[in-house]
Amino acid sequence: MSDSHPLPRKVLMTADTVGGVWTYAIELARGLADRGVEVALATMGEPLNVHQREKADRIPRLRVFESTFKLEWMEDPWRDLDKAADWLLNLEERVRPDLVHLNGYVHGALPWSAPKVMVGHSCVLSWWQAVKGEPAPPEWEPYARAVAAGLAAADLVIAPSEAMLASLATHYGKLPKTRVIFNGRDSRDFKPTAKEPIVFSAGRLWDEAKNLEALERVAPNLPWDVFVAGESIHPDGGEIRPHHTRLLGHLSQRALAAWLGRASIYCLPARYEPFGLSALEAALSGCALVLGDIPSLREIWRHRAVFVPPNDPEALESALKTLIDNPDRRASLTAGARARALQLTPQKMLDGYLAAYGEVLAAREASLLDDSGSFPAQVAV
Repeated sequence: MSDSHPLPRKVLMTADTVGGVWTYAIELARGLADRGVEVALATMGEPLNVHQREKADRIPRLRVFESTFKLEWMEDPWRDLDKAADWLLNLEERVRPDLVHLNGYVHGALPWSAPKVMVGHSCVLSWWQAVKGEPAPPEWEPYARAVAAGLAAADLVIAPSEAMLASLATHYGKLPKTRVIFNGRDSRDFKPTAKEPIVFSAGRLWDEAKNLEALERVAPNLPWDVFVAGESIHPDGGEIRPHHTRLLGHLSQRALAAWLGRASIYCLPARYEPFGLSALEAALSGCALVLGDIPSLREIWRHRAVFVPPNDPEALESALKTLIDNPDRRASLTAGARARALQLTPQKMLDGYLAAYGEVLAAREASLLDDSGSFPAQVAV
């Protein structure tokens, strides 16, 4: 870090435990710990499972503060969000962080003492437009207002792709200062092994954005078995039961990496995916990628994947059959995707966040200096 970009000693970070935000938060917390930064991770949603707890316990300088408050996109979350607001402000008073890193929107409008970095991983309005092909219905207006207020209050808004950043501006109005930082995954955790005639996918089966029902439709017509890992039970109730794809359920990271290492093709015909951590993990594992033709995935993978219209099962079936029948094409795509994946490192992600944190802290220092003529004592420079 340069002298003009201070390094925080303590960061209070929020995260949910339901999806990819947890994976991202743990990866970033691990990198911050290596740089001597203490992280207080405030979790909401489901309780940590045993694999999540074990992973967190292995990271030095990380303290996890658990809650089971509803997330802002869940049904009728407002009472929980109010309770979570009090809990988070009390945590800030207890932890005394130099910076607050929010992986959600609504709590951005709280009267935080520390400066706020907000990361837009996804949102309901862009999800609805991409998945349903129409604006979100009126019952989501309170959510939209709360998200807009949170975004407007942030000192910096970060997104994992230009496509996601553009979606935020489209749905919630002009943003404050912004930055795009791609996510990263550690190549030591995902390695190719002996490949087998397997098509693999991963994601929440109940999430229409992942579009795993498209794989369910085409699986009977493919010469290879199709395996799917992920939760089948919706947090608000209900369960998806596939008949043609082979459901593996929720897998630990080690088990997921083993399946990805074996699979020849990774298929994610997503309608909406602001970054796609699973595609990155698959590429590191030596899979050829078949992905939904959406702006974010095009932005990240370009010519290194086969893209199919998400709502065209015939195109999906044709793309998969073509790759299955053409090992040379698979090999070429595999090499290209893995080369790209090796560029998306945790180190590069960490450097981006430290630079972002530094800019925000420097701006706060300048503001305090204008007001008082002296620097705050808590930030290391």
